[in-house]
Amino acid sequence: MSFSSDVKEELSKISNLPNKNEVKAELIGYLLTSNINIQKNILKYSTENQYNINRFGKLLSNLGYIDYKIEIQGKVYSITVKHLDMSEIDYKENSIYIERLEWLLNKENLEKSLIRGCFMGSGSVNNPKNKYHVEILFKIEKNAKFVLEILKKYNIEFKMLENSNTLYSKDGEKISEFLAFMGASTSVLKFEEIRVFREMRNNVNRLVNCETANINKTAQAAAKQISAIEKIRKKGKFDSLPDNLKEIAEIRKKNPDMSLIEMGKLLSTPIGKSGVNHRLKTIEKIAEEL
Repeated sequence: MSFSSDVKEELSKISNLPNKNEVKAELIGYLLTSNINIQKNILKYSTENQYNINRFGKLLSNLGYIDYKIEIQGKVYSITVKHLDMSEIDYKENSIYIERLEWLLNKENLEKSLIRGCFMGSGSVNNPKNKYHVEILFKIEKNAKFVLEILKKYNIEFKMLENSNTLYSKDGEKISEFLAFMGASTSVLKFEEIRVFREMRNNVNRLVNCETANINKTAQAAAKQISAIEKIRKKGKFDSLPDNLKEIAEIRKKNPDMSLIEMGKLLSTPIGKSGVNHRLKTIEKIAEEL
């Protein structure tokens, strides 16, 4: 199964069914999403995830809506039921609009249930091994913005896709917080384990790339310095160089891979990195003038 299916399996097993308000809030979350279609007085919810359909059926039954039908066509599960008689929603232009949700707002357990219903209804989350991405698709913009405001209140930053009623996040930390907010604690542990490993691997790669770049830079600089030393020798000017320049030139010639700091320690009178660099730059300048 996919990581997204694992999350939905976990969420579908949350045992909050005795709390009618939480059940209603979660069901409303389902109803706000893009997987709901309305034909005349029939409401139809479709999904490829069996945990979604099972959970949706349980929510309906718990609230007394038992006259529903579940069908399977290929990989798609569908559940149909007559218009739900709920004061919190209104049916307009084949869409469901939020009406009166004052009883739900500012009650954390109910807002969590609503968000969980939205994700179960039409949400998905990528396997963090591949990339960080979670999204929820809504039927209309008003519903998407309503949910976005709830998430913002809990500092779970999502964005709204331009010209689309889709909320999404690509931030690994925020996705982890989102999963925890919905109650997917096991999935959070799995997500964090993968995220920590991935971040560690990325840090190692960055260090390796940085080290490689430094090695290449040192090698290029050393090659240029040795070339300058050889040019001075060919012109017969090496013996006329000051002793301090001849000394550093000999060390560089024998140690093409050595860092400036290491070279400075080998001098008869040790000096620091900047002093070694200054002497080598002087040799390069002399070679250029020949």
